[in-house]
Amino acid sequence: MKKTNIITRFSIAALVLTAPVSYAQDIHFSQFDMQPLVVNPAFTGMFYGKVRANAIYRTQWSSVTVPYKTYGASVDLPIKSEENGYLAGGLQVFKDQAGDANLSNFTGLASLAYHKTLGGYGGSDYKGGDLAVGLQAGYVQKSIDLSKLYFGDEFQNGSFSQGTSAEWRNGIGNSVNYVVINAGISYAQALGEKFSFIIGVAGSNLNQPNDAILKKKNSDVGLDMRYTGEIGAIWNVADRLSLRPVFLYQYQATATEMIFGNEFHYSLTGNYGDTHFTPAVFLGGYMRNEDAIMITGGLEYANMRLGLGFDYNTSSLNNVSNGNGGFEIALRYINPYTVSRRRTIPCNRF
Repeated sequence: MKKTNIITRFSIAALVLTAPVSYAQDIHFSQFDMQPLVVNPAFTGMFYGKVRANAIYRTQWSSVTVPYKTYGASVDLPIKSEENGYLAGGLQVFKDQAGDANLSNFTGLASLAYHKTLGGYGGSDYKGGDLAVGLQAGYVQKSIDLSKLYFGDEFQNGSFSQGTSAEWRNGIGNSVNYVVINAGISYAQALGEKFSFIIGVAGSNLNQPNDAILKKKNSDVGLDMRYTGEIGAIWNVADRLSLRPVFLYQYQATATEMIFGNEFHYSLTGNYGDTHFTPAVFLGGYMRNEDAIMITGGLEYANMRLGLGFDYNTSSLNNVSNGNGGFEIALRYINPYTVSRRRTIPCNRF
């Protein structure tokens, strides 16, 4: 089996693990393989190619209220290569808008990751690895349109008089800005041609910034740290078919989330050739514990991946949502290396 085919299978396990979880205003995607820098900075540059670009759009709860909308985009690339490792950099931006009052979160992040490659290539006995450490820092702006909110003390003489609430006078502001710092580590390992795995941990909001939209001097509300742990694998069960199971656990303050499931990946040609960009279709099914069933699917062709995602709501909100949780569309582009210039890494999906 060719080197790039091993790289492809190995790295797909990595991004299967990346579902950004919602607590406070942390964003949330079902196609967690399309925005890797959001979850773990160590995934920066974890792909086979010169440059990678991702874009995603999500809309949620349109059957319940004003739709929540999230836009995300990222670009990352290797910036310095060594004999047994490389340094990678990346940029990530996203905007989240939720609810009647347009509660918005705009975030821009810059990340660096160093990858140490371990082992070598030896045909069917390949047992190479990739150890990565990543650091990320960025700017966050949160805002809200107070003119669209209603407070109880504004109801006077049978009607609302917006802008008169004591809450306004007591220091609720329209926006807050702060810096956030994240870090992560991951390890990927190939155990021959047919099986590979990845495990990673990450910490977000390490500096616990003050994210309260309050102007009181004694306000010390801080954003809790979010911890993420993930493990996934790629198992080639046939020449064209691979299974990609994953388990993700995230914890923030008193909130926890677990995601588990599998992606079925089927090559349309069965011939990987000199690069890993072969026509393929994929279909994934995942369970977000006590929240939703997530279905993803799409097409890979040349150096592009187009994916669609849908959440079927299974929580108590199902009574009013009729199961309609969220819908996503995502696109990924990778500018590949030529055959004459290959970078030896065991993971490339991130």
